[in-house]
Amino acid sequence: MPALPTREEPNYFGAGPALLPIDVLQQAACDLINYKDLGLGIGEISHRSKEATDVINKTKANLRKLMNIPDTHEVFFMQGGGTTGFSSVASNMFAASHGKGKGAYLVTGSWSLKSVQEAQRLNVPCEIIYNAKDHNHGKFGVVPSNNDFKITAEDNFSYCYICENETVHGVEYQELPVLPAGVELCADLSSDILSRKIDVSKYGVILAGAQKNIGLAGLTLYIVKKSILEKIESCPKGVTPITPIAFDWPTVVKNNSAYNTIPIFTLHIMDLVFEHLLAKGGVSEQQKENEEKSKILYTVLDSHPDFYALPVDKSCRSKMNVVFTLKKEGLDEKFLKESTADKLTGLKGHRSVGGFRASLYNAVTIESASKLAKFCDEFAKQNK
Repeated sequence: MPALPTREEPNYFGAGPALLPIDVLQQAACDLINYKDLGLGIGEISHRSKEATDVINKTKANLRKLMNIPDTHEVFFMQGGGTTGFSSVASNMFAASHGKGKGAYLVTGSWSLKSVQEAQRLNVPCEIIYNAKDHNHGKFGVVPSNNDFKITAEDNFSYCYICENETVHGVEYQELPVLPAGVELCADLSSDILSRKIDVSKYGVILAGAQKNIGLAGLTLYIVKKSILEKIESCPKGVTPITPIAFDWPTVVKNNSAYNTIPIFTLHIMDLVFEHLLAKGGVSEQQKENEEKSKILYTVLDSHPDFYALPVDKSCRSKMNVVFTLKKEGLDEKFLKESTADKLTGLKGHRSVGGFRASLYNAVTIESASKLAKFCDEFAKQNK
């Protein structure tokens, strides 16, 4: 047996695809060649084989354990990422309302905006009931409190959609919207899934693309109320546009996430991440780590108010994506060049907003966050 491949621990802060724990990658590398002594790699076995079914069931069980998912909710997996989820949510939730309800969207950044735009493109009835730009001088950087919007029974909303953590703009909900009975909360947790404890019972739908915090691109996990699935199934034919069968939630559930060829290797890596997280003590332990990492970095950035600009209101700063700019012009390239020389990579901000972004996902260590904070502190002192 050859030695396991290894590498120097990277200080990588990319927003996604993102860093994975080295032990996860090492086990995946072995399993890609020979999975459980089958003489075949995990990516070569049939998605309907016993081994693949075991991977699906074990991944679901580990996720239920990590998130304390109640029996009222179903867990399943679908190909694609968050963008696929935008259309999946709109189409399935419209069917769940039997064509009588509409979606309420809280727009707090580029991903929730893209989601409502996709619902509009599909002609699914929807409405933006809160746009953060209207409350923050034309820019994203805040999230709504429950006093900032209102949903009543007369509005005929069947679901309310949020992106719980906006990776581009660095905002994260600290409290969930309070919704009237009959209005389901649908949330994109792609970038903060398993970063902190949540109460799954408060959600009608959770979707999370894997490549931010729990695996590789190409797969999305869903946690959906069984009552919603039942409503979709009972929707009369012809009342709403037909959802493509590969993304029809009841069909996917009936086939245990294997109606079409699920990427088993990608799912296996997700499960290895779940096992890694369980071994370190679960979500509560990871949350402590994440809170420490973000505190280390935000404290340093805040200590140089004349040098670093932080556009996000302190009440909703993301613990996953720390965004900032330099107040002094002409230093951006120098910051990137010197940070890269210090082996701090993945810091360039999204092309739509510029500046810098440090993504502190679960696999990023406290040591990496501390090294970045030290660099930011020294850079500010040297370039004022």
